Amino acid sequence: MNDITRTPTSQGVLDAADSIAAILPPTPLLPVEIGGANAWVKAESLQPIGAFKIRGGWWRLSNLDEDQRTAGVVAVSSGNHAQGVAWAARRLGIAATIVMPRDAPQVKLANTRALGAEVVLYDRPGEDRDAVAAKLIEERGGTLVHAFGDPWVIEGQGSAGVEAEAQLGQTPSRIVACCGGGGLAAGLALACPDAAIHVVEPEGWDMVGQAMASGGIVHAGADAPATICDALQPTATKPINLEVLQGRAEPGVTVTDEEVRAAQLWSFSKLALVLEPGGAAALAAALAGKVPVDERTVIMLTGGNADPERFARTLIANGSPDPIPVGG
Repeated sequence: MNDITRTPTSQGVLDAADSIAAILPPTPLLPVEIGGANAWVKAESLQPIGAFKIRGGWWRLSNLDEDQRTAGVVAVSSGNHAQGVAWAARRLGIAATIVMPRDAPQVKLANTRALGAEVVLYDRPGEDRDAVAAKLIEERGGTLVHAFGDPWVIEGQGSAGVEAEAQLGQTPSRIVACCGGGGLAAGLALACPDAAIHVVEPEGWDMVGQAMASGGIVHAGADAPATICDALQPTATKPINLEVLQGRAEPGVTVTDEEVRAAQLWSFSKLALVLEPGGAAALAAALAGKVPVDERTVIMLTGGNADPERFARTLIANGSPDPIPVGG
């Protein structure tokens, strides 16, 4: 039941969707017009923790056996997976320790602590976050809940695809997904086997796209560029994700910081939705014409945990000459 090496399955995604539907309402599927074409956006930014990661966190923790629940869990995250695990842990009465980068957005650090999790900080770059987590587990015990390389996490994230297909009333022609390590993209590929899956990563951090192109794991270089997409910076995908995506997903797409900021502004002005940079990457690709869009396209808006000050600067720097109304 708890074999971490097992392969995630389409049935597992359906089971996860049923479990999540019992505790959470579906997030909205909203119509949009992009480049003269009608499409849809899935507002996962409106989840209770502000991101889709609540799905994988819930499905993983709800599948722990009693001994594992007693021992607690350890996770590594820049913030959204942290909150997903912390939210599920609090609901299930499980102790959670989250390894987070010291430079993570303050809103994510504060929200994770507010959910009752213990936060252990590490320096990025400089420290190996997986090594920090492994040392904690060696010293204290507990189950590692990986942010994307875990079969239950993959299945849980895929529940968003099951939900979107039901809301659309038909199979999406394609799903455009923000991509860090590939957990969401792999889950969507299992959830909607007849839909094209487009993975979108920050420029210089396309480890999933490169892995799919080469057929093997690719690691980020020491000279990888800075990116505002803090949620999309894993240094490599995992074999479990690549196995699902290889030959299944479309070639990877990258977006620039400027394109991401434009998508944040577009979402705020057109949809009244706040998106963090990583949560806007898929929308950025669609707005920039880097992926095809039609009336059955679903674009994932994956997170809304934006740092308030940085978000305000983005709106001011990228906004139109007309002032943005505040408070009505």
